[in-house]
Amino acid sequence: MPEVELPNIEELGEIREKTFTKRVALTTAVFAVLLAFASLGGNHATKEMLLAQQQAADQWAFYQSKAVREHLYRLQKMRLETDILERGATMRPDVRKEYASKLKKMSEEEARYGSERKKIEEEATALEHERDMHRSKDPYFEYGEVLLQIGIVMASISILSLSRPVFYFSLLAALGGTLSMLNGYLLIVRLPFFP
Repeated sequence: MPEVELPNIEELGEIREKTFTKRVALTTAVFAVLLAFASLGGNHATKEMLLAQQQAADQWAFYQSKAVREHLYRLQKMRLETDILERGATMRPDVRKEYASKLKKMSEEEARYGSERKKIEEEATALEHERDMHRSKDPYFEYGEVLLQIGIVMASISILSLSRPVFYFSLLAALGGTLSMLNGYLLIVRLPFFP
């Protein structure tokens, strides 16, 4: 009868420890990949927020210059109207016609600057909305990064200590980080303590 060799209990323990270590190491690698995605999303949200803020500021400056020009044309128009009223009867017909022509041009320019100003205001408001949207995404990425980093550290500690409870805690932290990161991309849920 052939001899059957029974496995050594210490060897079985080592194999179990190696299996646990390998699984935790692979899980930690997945956490690191998720952390990279969270970092990418956070950097993108910050960059887009700053760009939208700068573009909105540029639009508001442009808006202000159009408002000033509109106001200047309005003042010139009022001045011409006053001159016509003041000297109307004593004006020569050709001069009066010239005044009327300039008054019409001033009115047209005032209206043009007013309509351009309204378009600029709409663009600036849209850029501010975009800025606010990216600003509201940023904290989710930040907390996602923190929780994923905690998950990585705790998974590393679980490898060194061969502790399953520590590994389960790392899974919970990484799950929270992943959910926060996904919410940063999709903005499904808005938490009241984030802007």
